[in-house]
Amino acid sequence: GLCGGSASGKTTVATRIIEALDVPWVVLLSMDSFYKVLDEGQQALAARSDYNFDHPDAFDFELLVSVLRKLKKGKSVKVPVYDFTTHSRRREWKTVYGANVIVFEGILAFANKELLKLLDMKVFVDTDSDIRLVRRLQRDIMERGRDIVGVIKQYHKFVKPAFEQYIEPSVQVADIVVPRGGENSVALDLIVQHVHSQLEKVRGWQRAALASAHQGQPLPATLSVLENTPQVRGMHTIIRNKDTTRDEFIFYSKRLMRLLIEHALSFLPLKSVTVETPQGTTYEGKRFHRQRITGVSILRAGETMEQALTAVCKDIRLGKILIQTNHDTGEPELHYLRLPKEISEDYVILMDSTVSTGAAAMMAVRVLLDHDVPEERIFLLSLLMAEMGVHSVAYAFPRVRIITTAVDKRINEEFHIIPGIGEGGGR
Repeated sequence: GLCGGSASGKTTVATRIIEALDVPWVVLLSMDSFYKVLDEGQQALAARSDYNFDHPDAFDFELLVSVLRKLKKGKSVKVPVYDFTTHSRRREWKTVYGANVIVFEGILAFANKELLKLLDMKVFVDTDSDIRLVRRLQRDIMERGRDIVGVIKQYHKFVKPAFEQYIEPSVQVADIVVPRGGENSVALDLIVQHVHSQLEKVRGWQRAALASAHQGQPLPATLSVLENTPQVRGMHTIIRNKDTTRDEFIFYSKRLMRLLIEHALSFLPLKSVTVETPQGTTYEGKRFHRQRITGVSILRAGETMEQALTAVCKDIRLGKILIQTNHDTGEPELHYLRLPKEISEDYVILMDSTVSTGAAAMMAVRVLLDHDVPEERIFLLSLLMAEMGVHSVAYAFPRVRIITTAVDKRINEEFHIIPGIGEGGGR
């Protein structure tokens, strides 16, 4: 959290921190987005520079706290877009997804108790009042179309008193004070070092997962592997062979996919029923317990499993998630999402052809959780997985059921499964 007076350089400090961090998945959230919607009377006051935008009552803290709480859980959120020229929210809101680091800045960032609880590090940007006034004059006149008389009037009537009453006293809760804002490279380095140290703690489990895979740790109880019968091993021999033709690869991989899906369906809840046979006798059987099933493909390789799924499950609904790796950061990124309505009520079969590190699968699970699908109703299906991916997914989501036809022990430096089947979608 970054707090400080108006035009103190909070955004500049935030940008410098993000640049120096040099880590993927960083979100910058501004308190300016959470100004309340003004009624006609307040709009008229704002037009005359008689509305106090620096008072706590001007902000929608309830929405702000809700958004920040969801972001910290890794969920996506809708953030309002505020138009300073019209003093209103725009019709379209922007979607922001959960991140490794969330940088939140605002003049009253420390003014709400619930908000303070969500901030892991509190930074106060301290800049001389004369400098802040000059910056505010330049910004409001050049960027927001205000006149100099109105800006000075608003500063003396609202901005300066609000700073003295609400903002300046909040420096007491700050973990670090940054004099001179973005120019203070020493303070910025301290902040960046602290954030990196916190991230290292979070990354520790990833290294532990990789280590456990190489040290032969037992695979998690949530994993179910198709029985390695001579038939299954024979099909694996064909699809793993680099000389197998495209047609044969497709034929035998589809056979394995169908067996995999049949195996996955055995974990769905069944209830006992009695039916009458054509001969007039009864049969004690089982029936699915009225829950819908939705299949979700992680594009593009996961889409290859859809045909087998629709052949086995009648009237199944389908969704798609496109996750691609950023070649600069090596991190998965969400590019496209199409999910059926009311998916939160369904059992979801999440499909990908292979799972190596588990990064794409974990992001896809996060997307489903964000749409309120219960974790225990998510089944992750893959033709082949690496031990590292299994451990990673199971550690992050201990109630997700992981189902595959085989687990290979290692991955290479390019994160390909060894011995593996190659790039399934391409083949």
